Amino acid sequence: MNGYLIDMDGVIYRGEHVVAGAIEFVSALQARHVPFLFLTNNSQRTRLDIVIKLRRMGFLDIEERHVFTCSIATARFLRSQKPNPTAFVIGEGGLLSALNHFGIGITDKDPDYVVVGEGRTVSFEVLEQATRHLANGAKLIATNLDPNCPTAHGPRPGTGAIIAMLERASGRVALGIGKPSPITMRLARKELGLRTAQIIMVGDTLDTDILGGVQMGYQTVLVLSGGTLIEEVKLSPFLPDYVVESVGTLAKHLDADGSILLDPMRGTERDSHRDSLVLTGGY
Repeated sequence: MNGYLIDMDGVIYRGEHVVAGAIEFVSALQARHVPFLFLTNNSQRTRLDIVIKLRRMGFLDIEERHVFTCSIATARFLRSQKPNPTAFVIGEGGLLSALNHFGIGITDKDPDYVVVGEGRTVSFEVLEQATRHLANGAKLIATNLDPNCPTAHGPRPGTGAIIAMLERASGRVALGIGKPSPITMRLARKELGLRTAQIIMVGDTLDTDILGGVQMGYQTVLVLSGGTLIEEVKLSPFLPDYVVESVGTLAKHLDADGSILLDPMRGTERDSHRDSLVLTGGY
């Protein structure tokens, strides 16, 4: 049996609109009892927040166990590094909730870590506090290093942009936990309870989803429903196993165990009978 790690924005939906065939793809996994996780670098939302959004979009049978965020990965990692760690946090509800759930104390007095996630209300005062904590020995952790985040009105600065400011101000280098970090990719695999060879990573970005999967030895599927163009793939030093127009294509080509019933080919080829674009190997 295979299992899927599935990125969300650009793969399952774009903004507030469901990608064509996405509901059918998730339903096909559930009908075959194929385990899967929605794996996101969004640190703002809790698991429940994400479940509510997905249900409103028509993914009616999604539960919290189907969601794994970079905030959860960050909290688990910190808990594994030190007993009873404390953190000064720049971020929102999803990050704070995950840290509290795993017993990590939130403080502005001599924290062990400065933990940074997405934040729309970041102030210079907070950045100044964080810089002082780093100068006093706190370790710098990023839930992810994405430089920007997509919104309905265009990109806005992401966690990576905040981290860049703190790194320059403190002279320290952050450890990024979210995709493509092996920390998150490995924790997500363990959450599914599967071996490396059983994992299929589906995403719309080369430098997070696909790179993370390639580094871990997972099968990788790049969908073109997000922001990546096929021309970018041709220039990439690493390649996904498959390129498809959307997860709707995968819904039509799944075996009973979740295997993908498409033959990877060298180069690129559009097959009108399979309604797919498949890529692997060289050019």
